[in-house]
Amino acid sequence: MNNSKRFLKLVVLAMLIALGVIISPILRVEGMCPMAHFINIICSVFLGPWYSLLCATAIGIIRMMFLGIPPLALTGAVFGAFLSGVLYRASKGKLIFAVLGEVIGTGVIGAIVSYPVMTYIMGKTGLTWLFYVPSFTFATIIGGSIAFIFLKKLSNNGMLKKIQMSIADKSYDDNSGIISNTASIAAIGVILYLIIKVLVSIFELTSPVWNYLSIALIVVFAVAAIIYHIVNKLKRSNSNG
Repeated sequence: MNNSKRFLKLVVLAMLIALGVIISPILRVEGMCPMAHFINIICSVFLGPWYSLLCATAIGIIRMMFLGIPPLALTGAVFGAFLSGVLYRASKGKLIFAVLGEVIGTGVIGAIVSYPVMTYIMGKTGLTWLFYVPSFTFATIIGGSIAFIFLKKLSNNGMLKKIQMSIADKSYDDNSGIISNTASIAAIGVILYLIIKVLVSIFELTSPVWNYLSIALIVVFAVAAIIYHIVNKLKRSNSNG
């Protein structure tokens, strides 16, 4: 990588860190910060998993030091940031996989890791291993949806590849069709449903809330997939007409 591209990459990283700190209070409550997940996915797609991990770590530390945010600023960001970039590159540039990585990395892994951190380090009582799963997952769905729409727009007009070519090691064309993206969005709900079922079995949870949550996730992503399919079909029909 030449020096100019390396410098530009660091500039973009710094801008994303600053933007992440500024917009993180939007819609934020403890255990839910949708805009942090938006930044994670953007950074993963622009710069890759390692830079996304660095970005999430820097934002988390700054928020903890200057905004008084608990360690959830880190546990609720770093795992999703890295997995988002990994799945995006493993899928050869499928944007929906960047979102999926964020949902699983934060909504499941980060949520579980947050329990011992908040219980044994911060001394918070009344928590369980899966206490943060609903709020973290919901936050990633909000932030991930915004990021997906934003990046899809950039991809459709060719700007995403230009950005990646100017600052990143790799660039991709997201050639996913409407049917492929629709199926992928619906599949996220199924994957999360299965993950929650496995976790419920491992931790022997008896509350009906988890059953409702798993079903709700399938319904939410199924509806999102249908809406995505209809909207894009109408756009294609209008452009052809």
